Amino acid sequence: MASIPIQNWSLTHGPTQIPYPESPAPSEPEWPVPYGWARVYYATGQDHLTRPAIMADGFGFDASDPDELWYFGDGAGAEFPFFTRLRDSGFDLILVGYNRRGARIQDNAIAVMATIARARATRSDPRGMVVGGFSMGGLVTRYALTKMEYDEEQHDTAVYFSYDSPHRGAWIPISIQAFAHFVQPFASEPSKQINSPASRQLLWLHKPDLISLPREDPLRTGFLAELAGYGDWPRRPRLRVAVANGSGDGQRNQLEPGVPNLETESEPLGVKLWVQDAGPRFKVAELRLGDFYPNLIYTSDLPRIDSAPGGMYPFFGYAAENLRKMIPGLEVRCVWESVDFVPSVSAVSIRDLRTDDDLYVNIGQLPVSDSDLDDFRCSRTSTRHTHMTVDLGEFLLSQFRLE
Repeated sequence: MASIPIQNWSLTHGPTQIPYPESPAPSEPEWPVPYGWARVYYATGQDHLTRPAIMADGFGFDASDPDELWYFGDGAGAEFPFFTRLRDSGFDLILVGYNRRGARIQDNAIAVMATIARARATRSDPRGMVVGGFSMGGLVTRYALTKMEYDEEQHDTAVYFSYDSPHRGAWIPISIQAFAHFVQPFASEPSKQINSPASRQLLWLHKPDLISLPREDPLRTGFLAELAGYGDWPRRPRLRVAVANGSGDGQRNQLEPGVPNLETESEPLGVKLWVQDAGPRFKVAELRLGDFYPNLIYTSDLPRIDSAPGGMYPFFGYAAENLRKMIPGLEVRCVWESVDFVPSVSAVSIRDLRTDDDLYVNIGQLPVSDSDLDDFRCSRTSTRHTHMTVDLGEFLLSQFRLE
């Protein structure tokens, strides 16, 4: 459990109860903002707010946890001490958390907008700020800045950034979504999370229950239309940058399309989940309880997205964990725990997710102008979603220099 990324998806029975080390005390009392909070950490050697870098949390269960944020952004859960290096380079760090991480993106964006307004009013350095976020936080801040521009409000942002954010959509395997709804009578939180407002806005395809076919959820359709109506992207920052935890070489991750990945045939529960493959009728799940006829879940003409390069997340691992918790002693075979969650092409907003040709494109051979960003960096290999690596962290810091 210690490898869970920064405040993201969790297919456990409820809020994580990991005793993360206590984060450093903020430099001033926590800012109460609508729908959340903001914590301020002055730049190294400073005693007041000078050059703010505002960073928003991502999706998860319940409220944001500042200790967890710090653990994965700077502590033992990170490969690179990003927050410390940021402050050493002269920036004040402002972390924005939410009262409900599963609330609509538009609601949590209000927390970001309030934080931006207060930071603008109290900073001493007139140079532009850095504003962005991790995972869903990149979309929350993108929406906040874009709406502020539409409303003709000043945000004084010089650099917008996102860290493995699903600009073109996130992905939870249809087999996993079906499994979450199947176990809902025994473990309700997975289904609740998948059906939360933010989840429905983030997922490229959403399956609301065991019976319905996967489709773009109306909440996502509405959010994308609203964002487009405001201008889609902030235009005032001099730079829009992004990083992807997935590789950019177009090579698949470790999962092999079309093969069984999670399986148990023990009574009274029978579960078999496959890695997504293409085709007009591909079976992704068999879900059986007792002597009842099994639920057979098929997909139609989907790309091989489970295996695509991208930021990885242990959805299959959590499904196996849930099964073992529900039925102690149950034998569960799980080949690959992690699966593509944020495809690389989505994180750098350069292709959609509809076809293998798009998902498996060699991003390094595409012109940067194909992206909605001004610059981006992909990981050398597909790593855990939002994992703070040396390469990605240093790239972002190099882009933040405003001189």
